[in-house]
Amino acid sequence: MDWKPDRKAKKAIYKQLAEYIENRIADGTFPPDKQLPSERYLAKELDLNRSTIVAAYDELESNGLIERTRGSGTTISKDIWGIAKKRIPSWNRYIEAGSFLPNLPVTQRIRNETVNHKLINLASGELSEDLFPMNFLREITSTRSFIGSLGYDHPQGSAILRNTLTKHVNKYREIETNPSTILITSGAQQALHLVVQCLLKPGDAVAIEDPSYNYNLQIFRSACLKVYYLPVDKDGINPDNLLSLYKKHRIRMIFLNPTYQNPTGSFLNEKQRKAILNISSELGIPVVEDDPYSLTSFTGDKIPTLKSMDAHGNVLYISSLSKIVASGLRIGWIIGPKSVIERLSDAKQQIDFGHSSFTQWIANDFMESENFQYHTKKLIKELVKRRNQIVASLNFYLKDQVEFSIPLGGIHIWCKIKKDYNEVQLLEESIKRGVIYVPGSTMGSKKGFVRFTFAREDEESIDKGIKRFAEALHFL
Repeated sequence: MDWKPDRKAKKAIYKQLAEYIENRIADGTFPPDKQLPSERYLAKELDLNRSTIVAAYDELESNGLIERTRGSGTTISKDIWGIAKKRIPSWNRYIEAGSFLPNLPVTQRIRNETVNHKLINLASGELSEDLFPMNFLREITSTRSFIGSLGYDHPQGSAILRNTLTKHVNKYREIETNPSTILITSGAQQALHLVVQCLLKPGDAVAIEDPSYNYNLQIFRSACLKVYYLPVDKDGINPDNLLSLYKKHRIRMIFLNPTYQNPTGSFLNEKQRKAILNISSELGIPVVEDDPYSLTSFTGDKIPTLKSMDAHGNVLYISSLSKIVASGLRIGWIIGPKSVIERLSDAKQQIDFGHSSFTQWIANDFMESENFQYHTKKLIKELVKRRNQIVASLNFYLKDQVEFSIPLGGIHIWCKIKKDYNEVQLLEESIKRGVIYVPGSTMGSKKGFVRFTFAREDEESIDKGIKRFAEALHFL
């Protein structure tokens, strides 16, 4: 056999071998009337471990390309070159060839485990169902008449909802805007995707916080962007670091979560906000402000958003109802210059022909009612209780083994683990004991941190979860 594995390639050797054999089947090098080389022969011929050959043949068999019969050897599947000339696609090759990258393996692992209701969930960044305003939302759907059409809506979303959002962001977030500068999206996640896909091109340099939620998003890599990091401490990012990055890499866009940042809970003070806006206006760099948490202030203070301080139209403002009402509504929005909103809405229409008019109606009626303010006040009280519980549990079970800042809003707490430990082993041991969380390396460049979300579980479960985590840490 004239093939040799490329041991420097990122692709696993067994996959390289499987791909080679598949191509040789296709071009007739391996005819259908003869057996393929045995596993033992290939292992010796290619100087590979036999388990590598077995894995390659397993791959080919799963794709329907070969048949293995004990005592008779390995042959090409009869279904490939039969009378009908039908062949099963090599789906794994298509999966690997896609330009849209999958989530990181640990992210997939966490997501798959969070559907296990036996686990105490300190990982998912969402509210528990008992914090949803279910009674108010049921009242809307059961006692009020649906307004609007069930056909395709305006490309930017319901005009009624955009008008309501105009008043909402002015009242709660001190942002002056109008319906023509708002695009309704399927949560903040879709908003981020639209911005990256429509306003940036491969090779562009962008700045994100480190750690941050954006750190583990593959949308930046899928778009072939160059990502540079802004360190975050308890006071957010340092504007001087932004200037330094721009001088070195000509940053094209900045992505920030300045209010109760995910995962650190940090709050960017007014002086730093002004400095960032000055840099943005002097250099002409757009700032994307992701603001899911400003309405969750535990002190009751009204939070000035970057957008509310933006005098030149440099800020694209993203928010949603996911963290304050219900993630399942899938109501988010972008506020920006009219020309940008029209560009993004054109792209959104290509993707899904616009947002659901039904959920927009529910969101609009709830936001317009007095129940919205009542709900947010109740939500904050419940989040404070849970925040206090997780702080007490961390202090009781882990004492001087962790360091953390107490968040004044949001739903996350960011902990530094002082003990040296293996991140994968700690996660697996925690899952065995019935609790799941987010390892810090998925959200930042530094190891030794974990993110706990305290909005998903009640106080009793939070206490049990931290106890189980402590037991897992002590076990290592």
